Amino acid sequence: MYAILDIETTGGQFNEEGITEIAIYKYDGQEIVDQFISLINPEIPIQPFVVKLTGINNAMLRSAPKFFEVAKRIIEITENCVLVAHNAAFDYRILRTEFRRLGYDFRIKTLCTVELSQRLLPEQPSHSLGKLVRALGIPMADRHRASGDAMATVKLFKMLLDKDLEKTITKELIKFEVIKGVAPRLLDIIESLPSRTGIYYIHREDGTIIFIGQSKNIKKRVNQHFTGITKTSKKIQVEAFTVTFEETGSELIAQLKESEEIKKNRPIYNRMPRKKALSWAIYSEKDSNGYLNLKLQKADGRKKEIIAFTNEHEGKTALHHITENYQLCPKLNGISHSKTPCAQTENNKCDGACIEQISTEEYNSRVQVFIDKNLFDNKNMIIIDKGRKTGEHSAILIEKGIYKGYAFYDLNYQINTIEILRNIIVPMQNNRDTKNSIQNYIRKAKGIKIMNF
Repeated sequence: MYAILDIETTGGQFNEEGITEIAIYKYDGQEIVDQFISLINPEIPIQPFVVKLTGINNAMLRSAPKFFEVAKRIIEITENCVLVAHNAAFDYRILRTEFRRLGYDFRIKTLCTVELSQRLLPEQPSHSLGKLVRALGIPMADRHRASGDAMATVKLFKMLLDKDLEKTITKELIKFEVIKGVAPRLLDIIESLPSRTGIYYIHREDGTIIFIGQSKNIKKRVNQHFTGITKTSKKIQVEAFTVTFEETGSELIAQLKESEEIKKNRPIYNRMPRKKALSWAIYSEKDSNGYLNLKLQKADGRKKEIIAFTNEHEGKTALHHITENYQLCPKLNGISHSKTPCAQTENNKCDGACIEQISTEEYNSRVQVFIDKNLFDNKNMIIIDKGRKTGEHSAILIEKGIYKGYAFYDLNYQINTIEILRNIIVPMQNNRDTKNSIQNYIRKAKGIKIMNF
């Protein structure tokens, strides 16, 4: 659990500043679960340059509560949390100073989003909050007010959690929970998980990841691990200390991320995914009459494949669906081997390309729609899919036929402005397996949108 904090002060000499405004958002890694926002009467004057910067003046604070009146609420909302702030050393020092004046020793583990962004976003020229959120397309209101800056820090931290492919932040949090002596039982772990789409990580007490999986229902899948009777399930049940998760909304992102995370972290109870032997593929070729035929053949690296498959049966099933969905001719696609016109012409599912009743231009244009949708070579495209919550979408970026990674966005300009999209993208590996997964998902999924640029 995280307490994401921003403080505005009076300014002045070191350790003599007073708090004028405080905002704390309690964040569970997925959403805000509690918040506290208040002006504070510092009982000392505000420096003129601070009034100009924040808009908070002495008159506004006369009727505001003094720090001792809100101290208990601050302790309650930050209890059992890691304190997160942009330049955390400053906010933590100010908070400790105020508590020290009350005779209370306030101590809490901290994370600094400046340091995290320097590590996870090294390409950014500036790590100031204002410039960073602008570069990442994060909307910001009430700059230099506690609530506005704290909310921007929440959104930045959420993005940094996505970017933290090594799981440094999560592992540190788990170590903190061990220090506190919190050892949740398996049932408690299950109850804390969402029944939504995403990827999950099962950890030992030291934070080590021992299993990674993905599911359309994280809670249900983890429950199966914790109630399973296989040798692996029994070992997981003994060693599991906690489960962290990332909601993805998109099943495709969950599939792609699971594969890469297993390769990277090598959890002891995951079987390493074998490189798929994609031994069959669909190719296009023109016949003697000028019609484009789709042919399922053994994979041949010398030819340009449209979609690859692990076996012949999978390829035949796909070719049947493609032929039907794009109203293509079963005979031209090698599904029917009859010497007479294919039977599909009788029920209007085939419009007679096999007997030249339709022009090559009209027929080939339908085949080309399928090819354009599935052939990635040199293509720049964004696949838009479900997000993790209402109003959010996911974007998968493919540039020059190469899968670059994924991002989540709330505002259209974040994907319409390619530089911002590149900044917020979580980079991922491109290979033949990822290409095949993306192609299969595009072919089967409903509700996705593809933007070419």
